[in-house]
Amino acid sequence: MRTAEVAGVGEFCGQEVLLKGWVYNIRSSGKILFILVRDGTGTIQCIVEKASAGGELFDAASGLQQESSIEIRGTVSEDSRAPGGYELQVTGLDVIQIAEDYPITPKEHGMNFLMDHRHLWLRSSRQHAILKIRAGLIRFIREFFDNRGFICVDTPIFTPSACEGTTTLFETDYFGDKAYLTQSGQLYNEANAAAFRKVYCFGPTFRAEKSKTRRHLIEFWMVEPEVAFAELDDIIQLGEDFIVEIVGRSLESYRDLLTDVLERDLAPLERVQPPFPRISYNDAADILKKRETGFVHGGDFGGTDETVLSEGYDRPFFVHRFPAAIKAFYMQPDPEDESLTLSVDLLAPEGYGEIIGGGQRIHDLELLKRRVGEHGLPEKAFEWYLDLRRYGTFPHSGFGLGLERTLAYICGIKHIRETIPYPRLLNRLSP
Repeated sequence: MRTAEVAGVGEFCGQEVLLKGWVYNIRSSGKILFILVRDGTGTIQCIVEKASAGGELFDAASGLQQESSIEIRGTVSEDSRAPGGYELQVTGLDVIQIAEDYPITPKEHGMNFLMDHRHLWLRSSRQHAILKIRAGLIRFIREFFDNRGFICVDTPIFTPSACEGTTTLFETDYFGDKAYLTQSGQLYNEANAAAFRKVYCFGPTFRAEKSKTRRHLIEFWMVEPEVAFAELDDIIQLGEDFIVEIVGRSLESYRDLLTDVLERDLAPLERVQPPFPRISYNDAADILKKRETGFVHGGDFGGTDETVLSEGYDRPFFVHRFPAAIKAFYMQPDPEDESLTLSVDLLAPEGYGEIIGGGQRIHDLELLKRRVGEHGLPEKAFEWYLDLRRYGTFPHSGFGLGLERTLAYICGIKHIRETIPYPRLLNRLSP
């Protein structure tokens, strides 16, 4: 007898197979049991008929409970009405464990309860679909850069200095010295770009922001490309190509999960086609002023501001040239107005906000040293970074894309906490 997985069970139509998994749901219509079994690759309906299976097997199957672990044998048959198009006519059953009083039942549960049981909630169809799409999105991201000749170069998680300021850093002791959990791999990526020209890093980042909004996580994953000799327009084009491809591939690969499980309206995703609109920060500020949102020109956009701006667009759009006062020390000034920077954000529609942030980096040594001082950063900690401008300096640009925000947008999820297996939030460090 062949051992099969649900995802490939159609190959064994008419044959007897062994499946190993967990009871997702069970219902009875008298002398017939309908058991939904999941094995991590999919879910299949298993039918136990008392007349053909016998009383002993029927009684054993009747005693199963939600999430009991089992080995189940039966003949595969095609049925368009069944989940996945196939079902199993059961001929045998071995119970590994009866899971009694499983906490997450089909009834409604509060979000705090579900988050407290996140380690079990991952088994539900919705969470399973989200994380399956997440895995695919990670693959699409890597393949986009790999296929364009980028080299993946890992950057450290422990760092001796801040990348974007000290207010949101997690500090830790490093054998008597101060160290910080990384906010970004960007500074190291700039060094990597000098070695490999086109690079990216992809890993966890940490921001100690005391924020409880639906768009913020304390620990999240970010992909950061950096390109030597690229200027602002080059990196904007790269960002557009990138989003078009990863959204398109997600639609192509996970259309059924998006519609059937997550009930995502696909029309907004299907409109993710080039060209993306591009507006300046000043133009965006004028829009917000007319809408009377309370936005103050010169400040950064809040969540409400981003949502209001996105109402005017049916696809992602770029906002460029933010004020220097609200951007990181390394941002290249706009040669036409040095109060502005050659920076860019990509905002997603439907109120999902910023999913890309980046721009062109300062490559002039003296200007960068001055900026380090103006931001109150210790120059000694950035000597290695300044070396990049001492020895073969070059124009370069890059951006960071937040994986979880992008996944939330693709899946149509209102809160980012469902986009990562074990979310770390302001008031949550477990499970």
